[in-house]
Amino acid sequence: MSLRIVSADERLAEARGVKAAVFGKSGSGKTSLLFTLPEKKTLFADLEAGDLAVQDWSGATLRLRTWQECRDFAVFIGGPNPALRDDQPYSAAHHAAVVAEYGPSLSLDAFETIFIDSITVAGRLCFQWCRGQPEAFADRTGKADIRGAYGLHGREMIAWLTHLQHTRARNVIFVGILDEKLDDFNRRVFSPQIEGSKTGLELPGIVDQVITLAEIKGQDGSLSRGFVCQTLNPWGFPAKDRSGRLDMLEEPHLGRLFEKIRGPLRPPSERLSYALPAATAAEAPPSTTVNTRS
Repeated sequence: MSLRIVSADERLAEARGVKAAVFGKSGSGKTSLLFTLPEKKTLFADLEAGDLAVQDWSGATLRLRTWQECRDFAVFIGGPNPALRDDQPYSAAHHAAVVAEYGPSLSLDAFETIFIDSITVAGRLCFQWCRGQPEAFADRTGKADIRGAYGLHGREMIAWLTHLQHTRARNVIFVGILDEKLDDFNRRVFSPQIEGSKTGLELPGIVDQVITLAEIKGQDGSLSRGFVCQTLNPWGFPAKDRSGRLDMLEEPHLGRLFEKIRGPLRPPSERLSYALPAATAAEAPPSTTVNTRS
């Protein structure tokens, strides 16, 4: 295939799904977000066997139990990566083999959204698989090499997430557990609960949206759930909005959130404003003048 310039009109006319990672504490209602999506157009990829909270949800479910099944599912919905050799996962050969095995019985054409619950469990399945690979053992002694296993795990998880990110026409939602810890200065620090550190560090650069489902305390002391959607938030929750359309706090409804993301853009002057608030600007230190005199 030859190189071709895609015009702005062509790019804007392309069907493009939203790729989002939604994190929240255990029991915060992450899986129940399924009820805020169209049931006939959403596929629930269940890795946790934790569907008790949505047992009356009437949509379709796909149960993934192994890392190989996770990889096969990713290449099935994302298609082949033409840059890869035939002996690599997500290659044309991998895609052809998966289509030959699952194509006749697994039709995904009706689904606009893939809801993956959860990326936390996907990381565990991946690490379990990595610990049995040759890279997880020392060359000469044959003893377990935990550093090799974690290195392979990071590459595997990033490749899986990146391939799903390139599934342009569908929404893909990764749900995960949010950890809360105290740092050395006794400050609260929030981070995604994913095996190893590489995936959690690189995930915000892969997906379009990072959202925290959190309990927000109002001025009257009442608690309510909400989506924290912007990096600059007063609670320190992991968040990111690549669309430029979301407010810092949004209602916890994925269907309406996607509608807003596909809505009119804010003017560039608003999205790219870096002006400091008046109070912050007043407190900023003066510029430093270097004295060159001896």
